[in-house]
Amino acid sequence: MPLPRILSAIVAIVLALGMTLLGGWYFTLAFGVIVYLGQLEYFQLVRAKGIAPAAKTTLAATQVLLIICTAFPFLADTVVPIAGTFICFYLLFQPKFATIADISASILGLFYGGYLPSYWVRLRSLESAEFSNLPLGGFWAFPIPGVQDLPQGLTVTLLAFGCIWAADIGAYVVGKFFGRTRLSDISPKKTVEGAVFGVAASVAVAIFGTWYLGWAGWPLTGLALGLIIGIASLLGDLTESMMKRDAGVKDSGQLIPGHGGILDRADSYVFTAPLVYYFVTLLLPILPN
Repeated sequence: MPLPRILSAIVAIVLALGMTLLGGWYFTLAFGVIVYLGQLEYFQLVRAKGIAPAAKTTLAATQVLLIICTAFPFLADTVVPIAGTFICFYLLFQPKFATIADISASILGLFYGGYLPSYWVRLRSLESAEFSNLPLGGFWAFPIPGVQDLPQGLTVTLLAFGCIWAADIGAYVVGKFFGRTRLSDISPKKTVEGAVFGVAASVAVAIFGTWYLGWAGWPLTGLALGLIIGIASLLGDLTESMMKRDAGVKDSGQLIPGHGGILDRADSYVFTAPLVYYFVTLLLPILPN
C-alpha cells in the first residue's frame, strides 16, 4: 500500500476517534464539515451529468438537520420533508426550467448526503447528556473508565466504526492477494472473495464487541450486527462506485492523498448508520437479558 495512502488513513482514523470520543457539539461540528465536503463532491458528480441541482439549499438544509439532531433529536425527521419542499420551491423559480433530474438529484443529495449520515450524530448522542463532563455536551474519557461508565452512543459508534474498518481492510487485503472472482461490473476491482472475507471480519469484530459490552442475546446479536454492517458498508461502496461510473470519473475528489475524495472514504458509512441506530434503539431493548 502506498505511503501517502497509509499516512492519510492514520490521520483520518485519529481525527475520527478524537471527534467520536468528545461527542456532543464537537462531534456535530466535525461531522458537519465532513458531510458538507461530501455533498460538494456529490454535486460535482451530478453536474458532470449536465444536471443543475439546488446545491446551496440542500447544503444549508443538511447543516440545519445536523444541528437539530444534536439540539432537538425528536424533531430531526421533520427537517427532511420541509427541506424537500424548499428545494422544490427554489427550483420552481429558477430562470431555466428545472427538470425531473434536477429535482431528483437535489432530493437524493439531501437523503444520501445528509439524512442518512445524520444518523451518526443521533447514534453518538445516545446518553450523551447523562455522561457529559465538558462544555458543549462533550465527554472526556480519561483516565479510561470502565465500559459501564461510558455513554452508549460512544461504545456503539466505536463498535460500528471497528466493524466498518475490519470489513474494508479485510476486503482490500484478501481481494488484492486472493481475489479471483469479480463481484460486480460496477467496481471491477472488487471480488467475491474479498467481499465475503470483509463481511466475515465485520462479524468477528461485532461478536467480540457485543461480548465485551455485555449485550443481551450475545453472540447472536453480534452475528446480526456484524452482517448488517458488513453488507451495508459493501452496498454503500458499490453505490458510490455506480455514481462515479455514471459520471465518468475515477474518484469523487482529490482531498485525501492516496484515497481520493471524502465520498471515496465515507461511502461505507452512509447506509450503515441508520441500521445500527435502529438495531440499538428498537431491537436491543426488547431482547431478554
